[in-house]
Amino acid sequence: MVGGQVPLLQWGQTTGSILLLRARRAALRAGVLVCVALLLLWVSVFLYGSFYYSYVPAVAFVRPVHYAFRTDCGSPGPELCSFPTANVSLLGRNREKVLLYGQLYRISLELELPESPANRALGMFMVTITCYGAGGRPLASAARAAMLHYRSRLLRTLDTVAFAGLFLAGFAEQKQTVEVELYSHYREDSYAPTVGAVLQIQSRRIQLYGARLRVHAHFTGLRYLLYHFPLTSALLGVAGNFTFLTVIVLAGYLQWVWGSLWPRPSPQVRRSEGPGATRESGEEEEAPPPTTEEPEVLGPTEPGEEATPPSHDAADAPPREEEEEEEEGEEEGGVPSPAPPLPPDGHASRPAPSPRPRPACSSS
Repeated sequence: MVGGQVPLLQWGQTTGSILLLRARRAALRAGVLVCVALLLLWVSVFLYGSFYYSYVPAVAFVRPVHYAFRTDCGSPGPELCSFPTANVSLLGRNREKVLLYGQLYRISLELELPESPANRALGMFMVTITCYGAGGRPLASAARAAMLHYRSRLLRTLDTVAFAGLFLAGFAEQKQTVEVELYSHYREDSYAPTVGAVLQIQSRRIQLYGARLRVHAHFTGLRYLLYHFPLTSALLGVAGNFTFLTVIVLAGYLQWVWGSLWPRPSPQVRRSEGPGATRESGEEEEAPPPTTEEPEVLGPTEPGEEATPPSHDAADAPPREEEEEEEEGEEEGGVPSPAPPLPPDGHASRPAPSPRPRPACSSS
């Protein structure tokens, strides 16, 4: 009974250890997979945020307008000595660019005008703007007309009675905000960026509380979708980045796995034609070393004949005259005549040509 329980216990321990090892491996793989997925998700969100911040500019920004005028004329009455003029900067706090190149903007001026008798009697007045670049060079200018909204005496009386408590408490004022559209489609030029603008109200009797210059961007195309549908654009952008990064990681992992399973084949070795010589494929055969011996030039046998260098075939093969003499000696006595000794330089000298017979001249 005890002997039968020992193998069962050993089998249980072995199975438990194997299952525990497999569970640890599975947990480790799951942990690595979750960490990689979180890393890819974070990188996808970072890429989309960087793209959105660099591609979509600020939709609108407001600059306060502080008008200035002359006071040295000493003219009595409510008239001013000069037109109210203001210089507004269109750069950021650190002198960085605010307007994006190629983007369309709507530029408007908001005036806070009190409902005073002077403003009601003012009627229409002109508002001008001049945009300038670096060095104060003017880039564009525009002029628009504006006036206070008309309200009858009865309407003003009813408004005063209805909001009397707010007027007395200081929570409301009897004023109007007049918006003057100066540019409906202002495009920033990349070669001449806008630095600031000069605003002027061409009226000496105007009374105002304050003014603001408002710049609003007109988005089209992809910027329009990114700005007006931010949640949908963010989901699609992050999902696209995550899919792209996942494909890249999987491709790199599969390439690493396949490279470990199927290593590259070793270079093939082929045998050359020579006996006992092997040469690996891909290696270039060595060329024989060039000969450094200079050919010997034989001198001319006769005066007037040019010297010709002997060829290698002629130097290696025996002379034709010696072969003929050996054949004649074999035919006559059966014993070949010894060949004449070669000169010390190893080359046979060419025999001198026999003189040609000259024909005899007959006397007529």
